[in-house]
Amino acid sequence: MGFLNLLTKRGSQGATLVRLPTGSFTLDPGGRIVASTLPRSFPAGKVRQIGDLVLSTFQAAREAGIPLTELIADYAALKLTARELRGGAIIFLAPRSLGQK
Repeated sequence: MGFLNLLTKRGSQGATLVRLPTGSFTLDPGGRIVASTLPRSFPAGKVRQIGDLVLSTFQAAREAGIPLTELIADYAALKLTARELRGGAIIFLAPRSLGQK
């Protein structure tokens, strides 16, 4: 369920929506952000959360002996593409417009 809850924030008033980002960011094997083209308005906590989920997915695949080098989460409003980089990852986020396939 981790990927399903990335872009909503639960608070005392319910869910608060976050503007969908366009850009990419690169993580080192320790999960630290090396480079980013995401807008500063996108919450850093969400970037870390996405990065942690992606890195843990790649780590679980390595431990299971599954050769996973690319991960694509294709939602109606957002496409997330992640590529493994020797323990780290580069993650691309692209919002979709209505009617785009």
